[in-house]
Amino acid sequence: MANSPSGDSMVHRLVRVIEAFDGEHRTLSAAELARRAGLPTSTAYRLVEELLAESLLDRDGRRLRLGTRLWELVSRGSKVLGLREAALPFMEDVQSVVGHHTVLGILDQNEVLYIERIGSNSSTINITKVAGRLPVHATSTGLVLMAFGPADVQETFLRRRLPRYTDTTTTDPDELRRRLAEVRQMGFCVMTGAIVPESTGVAVPVFNAEGTAIAGLSVVIPRAGGPLQTSISALQTAARGISRALGWDGTLRDAIRRSL
Repeated sequence: MANSPSGDSMVHRLVRVIEAFDGEHRTLSAAELARRAGLPTSTAYRLVEELLAESLLDRDGRRLRLGTRLWELVSRGSKVLGLREAALPFMEDVQSVVGHHTVLGILDQNEVLYIERIGSNSSTINITKVAGRLPVHATSTGLVLMAFGPADVQETFLRRRLPRYTDTTTTDPDELRRRLAEVRQMGFCVMTGAIVPESTGVAVPVFNAEGTAIAGLSVVIPRAGGPLQTSISALQTAARGISRALGWDGTLRDAIRRSL
């Protein structure tokens, strides 16, 4: 793939163009797109015309947005699609019982990527968004997936330098190691005020047919007075249902492991 004078490949430049769009920037002018993608204006304009020709971008007057064809192509072979379809009915059950935001996330590139969300009219602050990302160490979903993940992934995670978001964000490797062992023993994670001081995240793992934790199902409840025990019970029931819908037989591939 041909490189630019800066050394960037064509694929990398295309990815930068697509990544320029997010929840706060659903439409962009060509100039804004060039600036957010960090590309020369002429390069950005050329890539825009090529992406428009393939319907990977759409034009809305003078504004640009991600094209419907991009969603179509991604949806055809995405492993996320089946997971979302299996999880959604159970997520609706959780939301009806708990009455607060219910979220499904996976680990991707050292972050939690949220793939489904059922909102609530409650006043609980919830910063998760579909296709949004949050740090592993500051989310209940991140810690529950890390706790049930491979040992080498855990060790890499524990060696990273982690930012502190609030007074309760755990960043010390030894303390995180203890938290992961505790989460694995209990089967759920409760994260209080680690990224939003007013909120508590509660998460449980979802397993695939091989007994591998592939997703975290969570709720975001008020830090004070939230329905903690109800949330744990509802999440565990739903996660078992989702896991069995994915072919899980109730056993874990690595049920006995060294202590963290």
